[in-house]
Amino acid sequence: MIIAGDSRGQQGKVLMVDKDHYTAIVEGVNMVSKHTKPNAKSPQGGIIKKEAPVHISNLMVIDGTGKASRIGRKYDAKNNKLVRYSKKSGEVIK
Repeated sequence: MIIAGDSRGQQGKVLMVDKDHYTAIVEGVNMVSKHTKPNAKSPQGGIIKKEAPVHISNLMVIDGTGKASRIGRKYDAKNNKLVRYSKKSGEVIK
């Protein structure tokens, strides 16, 4: 879920994360128009709508209840490893 900017409140699936620039591309969010020349992929050329990167600080994870939630980490003694969990609902995020 986007929590800031022009696309605030929109939700989508994260397609790619760029760790070097702290950005992510979210499906169907922050759409921009890109003007392209004719090439082999698009022989006509023209204007293409595509997703632009969003800074990671402007994103939140949606938990199982469908609400945006902060993420915490806790030790799971059963599986003997650290797991991520939703701080709002308390359920484990996979």
